[in-house]
Amino acid sequence: MSDSENIVPPIFDSTAFLNSVTEQAGVYRMYNAEQTIIYVGKAKQLKKRLASYFRKDVGSVKTKALVKQICAIDVTVTHTEGEALILENNYIKKYQPKYNILLRDDKSYPYLLITDHKHPKLGLHRGGKRIKGSYFGPYPSVGAVWESLRLMQKTFPIRQCEDSYYRARSRPCLQHQLGRCLAPCVDKISDEDYQQQVELAKLFLKGKSSMVIEQLVAKMEDASSQLDFEKAAKFRDQITTLRKVQQQQYVSGITAEMDVIGLYRLKSQACVHLLCIRDHKILGSKSYFPVVPSETSDKEIIQAFIGQHYLGNQLGGGQNEGNIPKEIVAPHDFEQVTELAALLSNQAEHDVKISTKSRSERRQYLKLAATNAQTALVTRNSHKESMQARFVALNEVFELANGINRIECFDISHTMGQQTIAANVVFNQDGPLKSDYRRYNVHGITPGDDYAAMAFALNKRYGKLKVTDKEALKKLPDIVFIDGGKGQLAKAEDFFAHLSAEQGLARIPLLVGVAKGESRKPGLETLILAGSHQLISLPATSPALHLVQHIRDESHRFAIAGHRSKRQKVSKKSVLETIEGIGAKKRQTLLTHLGGIQEVNKADIVELEKVPGISKILAKNIYDALRHK
Repeated sequence: MSDSENIVPPIFDSTAFLNSVTEQAGVYRMYNAEQTIIYVGKAKQLKKRLASYFRKDVGSVKTKALVKQICAIDVTVTHTEGEALILENNYIKKYQPKYNILLRDDKSYPYLLITDHKHPKLGLHRGGKRIKGSYFGPYPSVGAVWESLRLMQKTFPIRQCEDSYYRARSRPCLQHQLGRCLAPCVDKISDEDYQQQVELAKLFLKGKSSMVIEQLVAKMEDASSQLDFEKAAKFRDQITTLRKVQQQQYVSGITAEMDVIGLYRLKSQACVHLLCIRDHKILGSKSYFPVVPSETSDKEIIQAFIGQHYLGNQLGGGQNEGNIPKEIVAPHDFEQVTELAALLSNQAEHDVKISTKSRSERRQYLKLAATNAQTALVTRNSHKESMQARFVALNEVFELANGINRIECFDISHTMGQQTIAANVVFNQDGPLKSDYRRYNVHGITPGDDYAAMAFALNKRYGKLKVTDKEALKKLPDIVFIDGGKGQLAKAEDFFAHLSAEQGLARIPLLVGVAKGESRKPGLETLILAGSHQLISLPATSPALHLVQHIRDESHRFAIAGHRSKRQKVSKKSVLETIEGIGAKKRQTLLTHLGGIQEVNKADIVELEKVPGISKILAKNIYDALRHK
């Protein structure tokens, strides 16, 4: 029995509380015996709403269970019911109360950004709109952005490279040779012609592709009349590409900007599917799986979703105003449609309509969103059932008394001992728990020493674990897989033995090494148990082995991705950045004055001295560093 089960909740004096509570609008927070917020609610009249919880005939089983756990209630008074609605959503996002409907995924949406620059760049943007430029979106997923970027690169070949790469060019890059960039960095196109392509791209992203085609046709005819057939052919190719895109993506829609919400329930589970329509195009969609308390109605789920998904994080405005469309189509009516629409209009600074009675095309979109919600939930459950069956099969191999609920795996990645990265991935019975994944930059060891790198990673992950830290102990895995042989496993055994002796841990994870088979072929892996170093070989068809392979492969992928990213950053680092006394301004002066990094490499000490701000001593240091790089 856990400590929380031994706690006897103090009796809450509801009569005394209700005698003192205000009748104004506001938000209330309910606490249990552990002083954890278990429910957040709002009310137009706080006293009337809170009194309803303590009637004799409450009716709802969910409400009865909630009331039994109440030990304290806090209230926050607001000026209006609208402010209460925003504050309620802020508290739900912050505290994640167990009796509220919880929308887990609250990440910002990605946008396409065309920067405000002499030669504007087209690229992906996520986060606050601090960079000057034109933003297009939001897109429902990063995949939709990359797909759009690939399309734009073929149709409007404006640059997509980083500014640092753009400034350092002295000759056209591979993208120009492939016809995917106009190479404004080396003046292969005039500023006026480049800006025309940028404006056409902006029109296209605004959904005005017909206008773009009309302008391109005019330019093609003008080029032909001037006998510039090569230029006319380029415009012709752009027109052909755009017409194909129109056929593939255009939707004859009645609303240019609309989000459609689909809902599917399966027992205690729910899936909300969001279909995004922008500029008459179905931009994409995304499924959400909110945590829904029992006896929650469909109307409550829809209201909670709209509030948590769109409303910002501050009273009077938020950070999500760019995500709010002009119309939201919902499958059910709910109590606060008018209030929510007014709040969203105020936040977005344009009129927002919430439609709950839809006909014709909107109804078709609702059916599509509902079908997608059903498919997403069924697929998710199928995956969960498969994953849970694999956990059961794995426990049949190791026979842990309390079963297996959480597994972690470690892997090391490096190139000849350089840029070493340690990866830690986590699985529970639902599959990969990516929010708990961690990467560690390994340092302070002999390059290439995988054993020391493993010890470093384990210390980073578990080194600060205290026997008094109950939250951390809850996240202690049942099994830790070590990608490697007996050497890496021995390091893990030594580490946990020392940690157990030092902290007095009652339970440490089961440690298992995963040794790659002959020729590193899947299905030939051998499991090595800690302590006895017993070797276990599972059949290639075993669900338990499939789970081990999945976890091992995921840790390998995560480690390699981190290593490649780190290696790429190092490879892009200029030698000039390593020279003491050379900051960003002096690097830029050197490159500008001498005409690029190649000319800097060729320069002698006398030429380096002529660069403004470069002394004789600094010139010699630069010369020596470049000759011995």
